[in-house]
Amino acid sequence: MRRPAAALLALVLASTALPASAGTELVARKPVEKTFLIPTEDGYGVGECLSGGPSECGQVVANAWCESQGFASAANYGVAAQDEYTGAIGDAAPVKSAPRPLRITCQD
Repeated sequence: MRRPAAALLALVLASTALPASAGTELVARKPVEKTFLIPTEDGYGVGECLSGGPSECGQVVANAWCESQGFASAANYGVAAQDEYTGAIGDAAPVKSAPRPLRITCQD
C-alpha cells in the first residue's frame, strides 16, 4: 500500500518541478515607464529637492512619489523641458510667465 502512495507523490513532485511554460520560449516583459508633471507650487514643498539636479534628497522624493503611484522607483527627475508640457508653442505670446513644472519619470 505504501508503494502506490510513494509513486503518486513522486509523480506529483515531478510534475510541479517543471514550469508551465516548459518547452516554450520565454518572452521578456517590456519595462513600463510613466512621466508625471507636477506644478512647482504644488504645496508639497519638494521643488527644491527635485529642481536642483541629481541629489540624494531628489532621489528620495522622486522614489517616494513613484511608489505612491504604484511604481517601483524613479528613473529620472528634474525640471520639465518646455516641449514636455502644454504651452510649449514657441511663437505664441505668453499670457503669464509661470515656472516650469517638475518632471518625475517612474519605472517598474
